[in-house]
Order: sequence, then structure tokens, then C-alpha cells
Amino acid sequence: MNRRRGLSARLRLTISYAGFLLLAGALLLAVMWVFVLRWLPDVQPGPIQRTFGGVIITGPNRSDLLRGFAPAAAMALAFLLVLGLLGGWVLAGRMLAPLTRIADAARMTANGSLSHRIRLQGRKDEFRELADVFDAMLEQLESHVTEQQRFAANASHELRTPLAISQTLLDAARDDPARDQGELIERLRTVNTRAIDLTEALLLLSRTDRKSFTREVVDLSLVAEEAAETLLPLAEEREIVLDVTGEKARTAGSAELVLRMVTNLVQNAIVHNHPAGGTVTVHTEVVDGACVLRVENTGRPVPPDLIPTITEPFQRGTQRVRAGEHAGVGLGLAIVHSIVRAHDGTLDLTPRPTGGGLVVTIRLPGVRSGHGAGGAGPVHMARALETVRDQPH
Repeated sequence: MNRRRGLSARLRLTISYAGFLLLAGALLLAVMWVFVLRWLPDVQPGPIQRTFGGVIITGPNRSDLLRGFAPAAAMALAFLLVLGLLGGWVLAGRMLAPLTRIADAARMTANGSLSHRIRLQGRKDEFRELADVFDAMLEQLESHVTEQQRFAANASHELRTPLAISQTLLDAARDDPARDQGELIERLRTVNTRAIDLTEALLLLSRTDRKSFTREVVDLSLVAEEAAETLLPLAEEREIVLDVTGEKARTAGSAELVLRMVTNLVQNAIVHNHPAGGTVTVHTEVVDGACVLRVENTGRPVPPDLIPTITEPFQRGTQRVRAGEHAGVGLGLAIVHSIVRAHDGTLDLTPRPTGGGLVVTIRLPGVRSGHGAGGAGPVHMARALETVRDQPH
């Protein structure tokens, strides 16, 4: 914004210091006048003579004192003015030095540099608190921009891959007209489906980041039940025992997004499991007013250094086991993390203490029973693969 140049804060403070000092001197002289000089008689020029017990005492009258006092008072006020200006300029400079550093850092940030930090030393005061807040803001902003740049680069790479495959298939079909068209169409359909899934995942991720959804009462236990029913054929195919247990846990949010969150977690637990004979447990409960969803799965041990990166977009975890057709697009847990943040919740990932695998715990704000439909009371739901095997196929 273009503004007309005015007096600097340092100059205004300097003038203020000098003005207050000059005013204090003037008040002191006024006190001298009120309580001392005005009580002296103002007679004809010459000394005042008073007789006390036969002793004659002579002294100056008021006019004499004023003639001698006024120049000295004026010199004192001039000295105070100069001292106030010089001292105020120095003090204001020292006081505003941290603000100058903050302004320089803000100017560098406006020019695109997010790596600069102020890091003011000394005890806590208003300027240092402002500098610390500014440093924290820059750190978060730099981390967010870096994450977005990495996300954009990864998304571009992931979207380019199916397009490049499609182009290769089309070039091969053009060069070889006798090639089986059915096989080409099926492969193109598979590649196109993957591109659509990736695009939908990116759109969902963007939607959750904006929090553009309507909140309603959602029961995590029912959502977990629905997700388990959807993914039960996949669990049966991989011989995974899928159990859903717990009690009603009502939270406020988007039923569609919460279902996607739980489905991603359960699918992730099934895919990243033992090739056969593993287990997945989904449990819901209410702890201290918060709705807790815990998904635990067996599998290979998860390296501790892999835990912080699992929820990053396109981080599939190369050391984890996954089926080829269910490998996903690398956004499963990233979408889960985004949905959890959009619902003001927390996501905690920890390796299982024994036997390998992962435990994912989500905590969402609870809703009091009076705000939702349906009764309260515990609900126990259990599903195992052996039960499904007894059903006709």
C-alpha cells in the first residue's frame, strides 16, 4: 500500500520524551513561583529592609529574584529540551531495535524468504513475545509451503504416470494394428480407473482441508460396522480375521467423511498385513468425553522412523506388505489425517508391542447423548472370518 511518508516512530517517541521532560521542568519552575517567589513583596527597586529586634535585615525583592532567576530557568529548560531530544533519540532507538529486526524479517518474508528467523535474545517482554510468535508463524508457514510443494510435485508425478502408460499403450496399438484390442482396452480401463481414483482422492483431500462439510451426529460404532461389512470380502480373500467391537461413540462431523476415514483405516490394516492368517481389530469407545476409534492389525514390524512419514501424501511405506491391486494411490492415511484434523481430532500411530503390525488410535470430540438420535447404552459387535465362511457364497 502506498502511504504518504510521515514522522517515524523513533522521532515521535523522541519528541514525546523531550516534551515530557520540558513539561516536568516547567512544572518545577511553576512550583517555585507558587510556593516561593509569589510570597516575596514586590516593592520599588532596591533591597528589602526588615527589622527584627533592632537588627536590620536586607534582601532582594521579587523583581530582583525574577531578573536573576528567569535567565537561569530559561537555560535550564533549554538544557532539558536538548537532553530530552538527544536522550530520547538514543532510548527510542534502543527500544525500537527489536521492532526494526521484526520489520526486516517481515520484509524478507514478503520477498519470498521463509527460512529467516528473528531469534531475539534476552528476557521475555512484548517485543520478544512478538518475535517468538513471528518465528513460530514463519516455521509453520515454511513447513506448510514445503509440504504443499512436495505434494504438488508428487501429485504431478502420480498423475503423469497413468497418462504416460496410456500413451504408451496407444502408441503400441497404433504401431501394431493386429494387436488384441480387448487386452488393450482392459489395460487402458485399469490405468484410467487408477487415474480417476487418484483424482477423487486429491479432491477429497482438498475438501477436508477446507472443512467445507455439514456437521451432523455420527456414531463411530455404526460407521465401523458399515466399513467392516464393505471390506469383509477383501478380508476373506486374504484370510484375515476382522473383528469389530466396542460401544456407541457419537461425534459431530460428516458421515461421508467419517465413513471414508474408517474405511481407509480398515483397508490399510487388511492390505498391510500378513499374506494370510492375520487379524484386524476395530474397537470404539468413549474415554473422558472423547470418541475413540482404535484399529489394530498384525503384520511385519513397522520401523520407528517410518511412523512419522506414514501419514504424508504418497508415502506408501516400502517396507510394509501390500497387495498389488489394493496398493492404492498413496493417499489413504493422508486422507485419514486430513479428515481427523478437519473434525478437530487427533491421530496416533504406534507399532504393536509384540508380533509386528500397527495400532492406529483416533480421538474425536464427543457429543452428549441428548444431542443425537437413538439410545445410549453399550453395543457389542463382533465379526470373524469363520462366521462368514458358514454363509452361502
